[in-house]
Amino acid sequence: MPDQTSAASRHLLPLSLTALTFVVVFGAAELRAPILSVAPLAHLIESELGIGAATVGLLTSIPVLCFALCSPLAIWVIRRGGADFAFTIAMTGIVVGTILRSLGGLPMLLVGTAVIGAFVTIGNIVIPTLIGREYRGRRAHTMTGVFTSSMTLGTFAVTIGTAPAAAAIGWQAALAMWLVFGAAALAVWLPLRGLRDAVTPRGTARAVTGDDHVPMVRRRTTWLLAAAFAGQSFSFYAATAWLPSIVGDLGYSDSVAGVIAAIFQIFGVIGSLLTPLVVSRASARVVLVVAGLFWLTVPLGFLLLPHGWVVWCVLGGLAQGAGITIIFVLMNGFGGTEHVLAERSGIVQGAGYAVAATGPLLLGALHQVSGAWALPELVLLVTVLMFAIAGLVSARLLKRGVEVETG
Repeated sequence: MPDQTSAASRHLLPLSLTALTFVVVFGAAELRAPILSVAPLAHLIESELGIGAATVGLLTSIPVLCFALCSPLAIWVIRRGGADFAFTIAMTGIVVGTILRSLGGLPMLLVGTAVIGAFVTIGNIVIPTLIGREYRGRRAHTMTGVFTSSMTLGTFAVTIGTAPAAAAIGWQAALAMWLVFGAAALAVWLPLRGLRDAVTPRGTARAVTGDDHVPMVRRRTTWLLAAAFAGQSFSFYAATAWLPSIVGDLGYSDSVAGVIAAIFQIFGVIGSLLTPLVVSRASARVVLVVAGLFWLTVPLGFLLLPHGWVVWCVLGGLAQGAGITIIFVLMNGFGGTEHVLAERSGIVQGAGYAVAATGPLLLGALHQVSGAWALPELVLLVTVLMFAIAGLVSARLLKRGVEVETG
């Protein structure tokens, strides 16, 4: 694969690469923390503003919808302004949206949430693009694991820290305080790149090479990755939303819901960090087989041996961390220029999140209609298989060196 490293990255010293690692960690944490900080405060926000649960639910569903709808905007920003500029405005926009959300009542809450969702979409796409541009080989795989595990760590931080903070400083300030990750990322990023380079749009005309002449939307690899991402993300959001209810219907207490969340997050971090090691020692296909098998234990386990839920949640946590990481590894593995990396990532994530957004709603509707969890679990089985099969075909094409596919 030809070296696509940018001129800027060729001059990064080891100290600068260390600083860039901190940027990735803080930036990735900011992609999830402001969104998921609402969940621990849902009942408090309902009572303070006099709104219903459905309205509060919008505060977490709007950003996921933005992930799907705003992906073309994110690609356009990266293409016109360059990845460095796009990262700066992504972090700045999330910080501004987080502040807006905490300034007033329901209107500002919804406006701020939409702003956060739009700029997080840019961040979702530009951080993997920066990793693909600045790192190579095993280092790129490792940084991809750092990126996905940092998103999970951001989730874990808000899960345990938001409610105590709200009790001390109020719910609005508790929501606002999670801008700290984005502010920290910018505090390292701006000196690293230099203020002028970080805030000046530097879009370039897209060079047409042998790998670029086929539009990304016509490449088979793009849609295989999108199918894998959709299967993984649908499974993750659906499982996260409904596993506590499934376990609750088995007769366990409400406190078990918090245990499930902790298991999923902690073992998701472990799965994310182990994936680069397995890819380097074995292959991406090994990761996909293991992640697929571990994911399958969730629907099959709850169907056949539901009281073994601790085991299924541990294996599912490992699978969800490994699954999201290996898809990002594959996306960058197919290579390309900065524009190609961003466009591939934007299409894959846009299509994947559009499918994922239906997960909690669909499983809930199927449970309501059927009065049981067997049918939702079968749907989860199908989406897990979609992730594994599409991912394995993508990995096979990558090993064969297939970079341009017309479908």
